[in-house]
Amino acid sequence: MAIRIFDHYVHAPVVLLVLVEAVVVVLMLGLGHEIAHATVLPVPSTGGEGWGLWACAIAASVLLMAMASTGLYRIALRARFAGVLARLLVAFIVSAVFLPFLYYVAPPLYIHPVVMAVSSVLALAALSATRVAFLKLVDENLFKRRILVLGAGKRAAQFLKLRRMADQRGFKLVRYMAMPGDQPAEAELPQKRVLPLPDDLFAFARRHHIDEIVIALDDRRGKLPIRALLECRLDGIDCTDVMNFLERETGKINLDLVRPSWFIFETGFRRQLARRVAQRVFDVLASLTILVLTSPIMLVVAIAIMVEDGAPVFYRQRRVGKNNQPFEVLKFRSMRTDAEAAGEAVWAKENDDRVTRVGRVIRKLRIDELPQLINVLAGTMSIVGPRPERPEFVEKLREDLPFYMERHRVKPGITGWAQLCYPYGSSDKDALEKLQYDLYYVKNRSLLFDIMILLQTVEVVLWQKGAR
Repeated sequence: MAIRIFDHYVHAPVVLLVLVEAVVVVLMLGLGHEIAHATVLPVPSTGGEGWGLWACAIAASVLLMAMASTGLYRIALRARFAGVLARLLVAFIVSAVFLPFLYYVAPPLYIHPVVMAVSSVLALAALSATRVAFLKLVDENLFKRRILVLGAGKRAAQFLKLRRMADQRGFKLVRYMAMPGDQPAEAELPQKRVLPLPDDLFAFARRHHIDEIVIALDDRRGKLPIRALLECRLDGIDCTDVMNFLERETGKINLDLVRPSWFIFETGFRRQLARRVAQRVFDVLASLTILVLTSPIMLVVAIAIMVEDGAPVFYRQRRVGKNNQPFEVLKFRSMRTDAEAAGEAVWAKENDDRVTRVGRVIRKLRIDELPQLINVLAGTMSIVGPRPERPEFVEKLREDLPFYMERHRVKPGITGWAQLCYPYGSSDKDALEKLQYDLYYVKNRSLLFDIMILLQTVEVVLWQKGAR
């Protein structure tokens, strides 16, 4: 089950988990305050150090954002409890580093260090227990919607591609219903789960406690059981097109099913002035903040590159930007100067021998991307967006992949939805997968979505996902 928040689908268990953990953190802050004043601090609890609901809420928000940045609110997280605990510890450390800066800027939000220490111990224990309970509940399918797929042909066979556990956490597929006009699929559906359309679809749906009917007919003309679907819908059973269902559950646009008319009639792909202004303000503020915080690291990297391989420190490369306009992207040089001596563009591959020793480190940590903050300030890139590709690759991919050029409707980004959801790829198949995630981002982009992607990028850096 997913909830639509600012044009982005968020799984209901994640929303519930965020709310529960927010309450837990606030309660532990309050309990830590009382315990600290009763046992350690000599001054009785009076709230004189700025203690109050706002200070508590802000501190809790910082911790929850740190948890989001370590991937703890990703529905696809497969880490066991030890991995979850490690991410929790990192989130607490990040919060402990950030909060003193916040208190310097806003002194009324100050919380005594002893209170924060006691509260942190209590919150860590409480959040660990909450996670154990949550994982148990999710594994027992408490939040899954029971769905019925109307169709057993090519469109219905797209469900067979949902092999990842994360893609199936929102639903339980009860049955496929064979329909007139079903076309043979490349992969055959499990016959024990395929039934002919019953005489009374509404009664069948109620008897099997169906929450949602997914319309996956290969040919709808005159074949939809309109009266039965109307009964189901008026009884509270959702009826959803297979395209929209798969978009909601997987976070990508399924190009095997999409038709040009879908882009015309589907909601999304908005161009609002307020959205563009908010995007630009966010880009400028975020890039300036990151530049200030990472400037010492960038200086060390520049010196290391010079020592190992000499000049130049930076690498300029032509890329395709918004509306197919070319621009030069700026990066720290991570490969030898003769990496493309033959004059042809070459995909980076795993264990690429063209990468220098310093380059291997900065690519793993994504530090080589930091100079692109200059591109953001110049307006040729955004903090979040589809990754820009080289013109040589774009020309090939636009011929091989349908709707590839639609990803250029927005500014390219330093990080993006595809980079979070799919590992680094260097093949046409990988490009297709990433395109489906990019189109989802272009369709559903919002400021909240951008902030969520930026936070989760921290996880990519800390756990070194996908870099080459």
